[in-house]
Amino acid sequence: MRAIGIILAGGNNHRMKELSQKRAVGAMPIAGSYRSIDFSLSNMSNSNIKKVAVFTQYNARSLNEHLSSSKWWDFGRKQGGLTVFTPAVTAENSTWYRGTADSIYQNLSFLKSSHEPYAVIASGDCVYKMDYNKLLEYHIQKKADITVVCKDMPQGTSIERFGTIKMNEESRIEEFEEKPIVAKSNTISCGIYVIRRRLLIEMIERCAQEDRYDFVKDVLIRYKDQKRIFGYKIKEYWKNIASVEDYFQTNMDFLKADIREYFFKSYPDIYSKVDDLPPAKYNVGSKVKNSLISSGCIINGEVENSVVFKKSFIGNNCVIKNSIILNDVYIGDNSYIENCIVESRDTIKANSYHKGEGEIKIVVERNDRYMI
Repeated sequence: MRAIGIILAGGNNHRMKELSQKRAVGAMPIAGSYRSIDFSLSNMSNSNIKKVAVFTQYNARSLNEHLSSSKWWDFGRKQGGLTVFTPAVTAENSTWYRGTADSIYQNLSFLKSSHEPYAVIASGDCVYKMDYNKLLEYHIQKKADITVVCKDMPQGTSIERFGTIKMNEESRIEEFEEKPIVAKSNTISCGIYVIRRRLLIEMIERCAQEDRYDFVKDVLIRYKDQKRIFGYKIKEYWKNIASVEDYFQTNMDFLKADIREYFFKSYPDIYSKVDDLPPAKYNVGSKVKNSLISSGCIINGEVENSVVFKKSFIGNNCVIKNSIILNDVYIGDNSYIENCIVESRDTIKANSYHKGEGEIKIVVERNDRYMI
């Protein structure tokens, strides 16, 4: 594909509460064995984009560790490779990324040293499958300066936290509002863009000269009347990990057979870093119903409508319902957990009781498991 890839994965989201205090949103575990950034990376790889940059910043340790090798997504160095950019103090700059446009500006050498005519920009906190080749074909066909991927959301969905857009009959964007107080349209931006590389360099440099730092506000909204900006609608599954409720519901979606079929059994595949772990072990007396159990887990109790991530231990007589158990969690005997997200590496003491009433409860317990 005649494009380079840019994945923006440096932001923080306070609506994720305790879940984003130790990791970037792009590193949030999804569907038992994946991270949210895996979906954008896999889409890049499957679209034959060979040169990809990931911009990280907030709580980037676990995300950078996940991206330490490009082999999992088949980004060979000889063809371009995967490069991770974090903020760095230089002779010209001594600040963190102040926004999405500023993150691109601080790494503008990546764009200038590339030769591909187009750039595909995506977010690292969305779960979806997409062929960027079709997006580029649409972009060229429309003779667009920028193409924005968008989606019609169902009525009743809270869309005030997204960018909403209105298009004319030719799909050219006429109105673009970022996080409006009252949404005038149910069509939202999915945070995926195609733009000519040289035009992107020109716009980002102009933003920097004027002390503007946000790609949406200072490029898309500012230039919507001067540039040909078109929308490309998708109907397939797309979710943004923007709050605890979104994160919980996205994982619960993978308990549906059609969603699992779409992501994991139909071409193209979704790739992730692989851990060498034994298969899950179900001991005598365990009961599992409509759940995802990852490798390295040991199940002794009852698990229903839940997602259990890698290397977790469920003790005797435990009941886990409608919950997400993250990586390397120990749950002591006779515990009851319902409507909860249990943070990774937690140790839940025996005879514990946790239930989310009215909203999802985040359980964070740092007990010494060897003293139980």
